[in-house]
Order: sequence, then structure tokens, then C-alpha cells
Amino acid sequence: MPAACESVLEDIEDIVSAEDLKPHDRQFLRKNVFPKVRKRSSQKSVQTDDEPPSDSIIPGVQKIWIRTWGCSHNNSDGEYMAGQLAAYGYKITDNSAEADLWLLNSCTVKNPAEDHFRNSIKKAQEGKKKVVLAGCVPQAQPRQEYLKGLSIIGVQQIDRVVEVVEETIKGHSVRLLGQKKDNGKRLGGARLDLPKIRKNPLIEIISINTGCLNACTYCKTKHARGDLASYPIEELVDRAKQSFQEGVCEIWLTSEDTGAYGRDIGTDLPTLLWKLVEVIPEGAMLRLGMTNPPYILEHLEEMAKILNHPRVYAFLHIPVQSASDSVLMDMKREYCVADFKQVVDFLKERVPGITIATDIICGFPGETDEDFQETMKLVELYRFPSLFINQFYPRPGTPAAKMPQVPAAVKKQRTKDLSQLFHSYNPYDHKIGERQRVLVTEESFDSNYYVAHNPFYEQVLVPKDPQLMGKMVEVSIYEAGKHFMKGQPVSDARVHTASITRPLAKGEVSGLTEEFRRAPQNGRNWKAQIPVKTQLSSWMALQLPWQQEGGGLKFLSVSLALLAVLVMFYYGRMKTEL
Repeated sequence: MPAACESVLEDIEDIVSAEDLKPHDRQFLRKNVFPKVRKRSSQKSVQTDDEPPSDSIIPGVQKIWIRTWGCSHNNSDGEYMAGQLAAYGYKITDNSAEADLWLLNSCTVKNPAEDHFRNSIKKAQEGKKKVVLAGCVPQAQPRQEYLKGLSIIGVQQIDRVVEVVEETIKGHSVRLLGQKKDNGKRLGGARLDLPKIRKNPLIEIISINTGCLNACTYCKTKHARGDLASYPIEELVDRAKQSFQEGVCEIWLTSEDTGAYGRDIGTDLPTLLWKLVEVIPEGAMLRLGMTNPPYILEHLEEMAKILNHPRVYAFLHIPVQSASDSVLMDMKREYCVADFKQVVDFLKERVPGITIATDIICGFPGETDEDFQETMKLVELYRFPSLFINQFYPRPGTPAAKMPQVPAAVKKQRTKDLSQLFHSYNPYDHKIGERQRVLVTEESFDSNYYVAHNPFYEQVLVPKDPQLMGKMVEVSIYEAGKHFMKGQPVSDARVHTASITRPLAKGEVSGLTEEFRRAPQNGRNWKAQIPVKTQLSSWMALQLPWQQEGGGLKFLSVSLALLAVLVMFYYGRMKTEL
């Protein structure tokens, strides 16, 4: 075999030629080398000043803007989160531009609501705002592309919003999406006695349960709120008492299905309602939330008695969605049109003047022209004074999204036809001239009137007299529109005040127990009052090994083992190279 080179090298130094620099020459040249100073760009320096290290940020002093979409349950969650943040020291602002962080509380019922949510995230990011996401959208689909890298607070974790906001302000991304459980049993959610900032200091929204027992094929909310989990009656009654003591004069009971309340804890809705009416003061009112037909059927007698109570609005929201049994079957609604009619007819007979509100979906997959005409006939028959008309939107991940879809033009036309029918009648014309007892609770959108509701929860606009706000007064109806009546207080009317307690000021935090009053003073020590298992122990909301019980020794053992593996790896690599 030929040699690799003509001459044999005896030593490595033999490859150094006479022309090459000797070691002492190279050393001499090093003394004449001067380091070159690199100038930092001014832009980077400015950026560093704008974003200080996370250790230098003081949580609890920033301004937070909260935006909520969707149902009254979601609004209640938003009020609770605002209350906790304000109790900790954060300033809740109505000005999104001046806020340091945006808390976006989403709704997943329809595509437009999620589109608004997505656009708000983009706007926040463009404005260099910190962002925390809440509500049903991130709970149902946390891995969506546009949610990547953002902090999320789950629908059952709203009692930990301060922790998530604090870590987000420091520049960390935190996601808390777990369920509340007690001995393995799922709970209704966060505590009801948490601090809260009511959007309207006169109205308390109480969620009596979360989730439902159905599996509707079009519903995305089920993915977020899950199966039924009810709050105990005593906790709900205590919350109502506390609200009245803070000047509230109207309570809304809310959930994904109020009619299913208590089935998971061995009670039912009428039992809860009878306990609640015992604590409602004179001049205050209770409004029931939405209930599906199957779960109200077995309680019709008791529900009629409760809805006739003078301190309960004679109002019930019962979604029918369609008047076609075949469509209802495809929706998996678990009732037929006859069931819905039975509920409505019974309540109209036993509760004179009751307001029945309902929902209808236009263009559900498989809906034929004949199916839709049945729905039109139902609306014509009952002439619902309150009708929520929804064009069908396929929600990702739902069975209905995979069904053959009705053409968009057909859905749009059916929605238009139903809307025209709804606006063809005026439900309140016959009430002009009546004297009605109304409870005044808010201001109209145009700020020209105060908004009140009569015993049937029909909207009555009254003059903007500050003495009327929060009071129950008798008015004479002099005008009627499609969605409202106008009333003038009568001269001999008796005014009822719901509570001797003065209502909280707008933006004032309710439910501030001593535990939360200490929070701003104790700073970060407030988290010490939370059970250890619920605290954030790292930016990933995971306990690090040395923070666990007996974890120090375990961590040391694991570390030494890893070190030994690394040493063996590099030793083996060096042997191979040699």
C-alpha cells in the first residue's frame, strides 16, 4: 500500500516550516492587539428600559381592563375576577388604552362572539398589552393556534385570577384549566363569597350550577362547562343574604340549565327556590334563568306556585330551538314539541300574564322547508314577546359541524323570514292605560330613561328621577313599543325600598372579608392564605421537585444520577474521538 506521504514525521513539530511564526513571535503580536468596542444600538437600550426584569416588577399596582362576552353566567365570572383583582390592589379601568393588561372573558356559543374575542387578542398584542384569557373559548380549545403562548384562567379557576395576572405581568405564561373537586366529586366552581365588582350594584347574578346533563350536537359550551355540578342550597342562600345586605334589590339565578339544578346532589330547583324566597326582602325581586323543557316538566305544579310569588318575576326562558321533532332529534334535545307546548300551556294557565321567552335556531343541518314552517307556526301560535333568533353556525368539534349543512343563503332567508314574523306583532299595545308596579334598576342605552321591570319582567321606561333608582314604584303605562313600555309614576304611588342598606357605589368591591382586606397590605403574602396545593409554585403552575414533601433528597438523588450519565456520555465520546 503506498504511503500517505513521502516522508515520515517523527514529531508533530516537524510539520512547522521555517517560515511559520514561532511561539514567542505569536506572544509578541498579542500585546499589540487592542479589543474593539461594539456600540449597542439605541433601539435595544430603549427596549430594555421599557421592559424591566420580572424581578423588578411590583404586582398589584397595574391597571386592568376587563371585557366579557356572552351569558349572565360569564358576566358573573367577570365580576368575580374584577373584585379579586381590585381587592389585591389592581386598578380596574374602563379605558382599554391606559390599561397595562387586558383580561378577555370569552363566549363560545356562536362564531361571531369568538371572532370578536380573537380580534381583541390581536389588538391587545399590537398595542403591546399583557393578555390573560378566560371564559369558554380557551377552556374548550386551549391548543388553538391564536392562543399559543398566552395565559389562560379556566372557568372553574377564577378564584386564582390574581396569581395568573401577577405571573403574566412578570412576563410568564400560565394556564390553569383544572376542575374543582371535593373527594373526587366535581364542584360547581369557585367559592360564592369571593370579592366581586357588580356591573350594576343593584343586581346580583348567582350561578346556581355549572354544566348540564344534555349533549346537544350543536353546543360548544358543553366542552367548556362540562357535566352538571351544583352548589349546595345553604351556600346559595348565604350569597343571596349577603347581596341584600349590600343594597342589592334584584337577583338573577343563572346557569347553563337552571332546571337541572340539584340532580347531582340529591335536591331540585323548587326546593332551592322556596328557600330563597324566604330571604327576599319586600321591594326586591328574583328572576329565574334558562331551563330546558325536560327538567321543568316534572316540577310544573311547584314552579307555577313559585312563579306566582309576589317577589318572583313571572318570567321563564325555555328554549325550543325548533318546532320539528326530526330536527330536535338531530339536535339531541331530549324532548319533543309536544313537551314544550305542555310546559307553556300549563304555565300560561296557572300563572296569568307570565312571560315565556324562547330561542330558535334557523338552518340547523337537515332542516327542510317543512320543518321551518312548523317553527313559523309555533311562533304565530304563541307570539312570544321575547324571541332570540339565531342563524345556525357550525362550531368546530361539535357533531353538528360534521353534518350536511343547509346552504348559507337558505339559512339567511329563514332567519329573515322569522324575524319579519316576530316584528309583525306588538305584544304590549293592549297594556296602555294599565297601572303597574315596577322595580327600577338601571339606565337605558340612550341615557334618556331609567329602566324598570314589571312583575312579568317586561321592560318599562320611566323618567330619570334619581329618587326612583333601586325603588319599587307604581306607574301608569302611556306608550308601548316592540320591546318596551313607557310609564309615568302615579302621584299617589307608594315607593318601596328593597333594603335599608345603601347600595355599593359603582365599581366598589363587594364581599370584602378580612381575608381579602389584608391582601393589599400583605402584598405577595396574600397567597399564603390560599391552601398550599392551590398556589403557583412556578411560572408553569407546577411544583418543582425540591418544593414537594421530602423532595429535597429525591431531587439530589436525581441530580447526581443525571450528572453521572453526563460524565459517562462525555467520557465515552472522548474515547471515541481519541
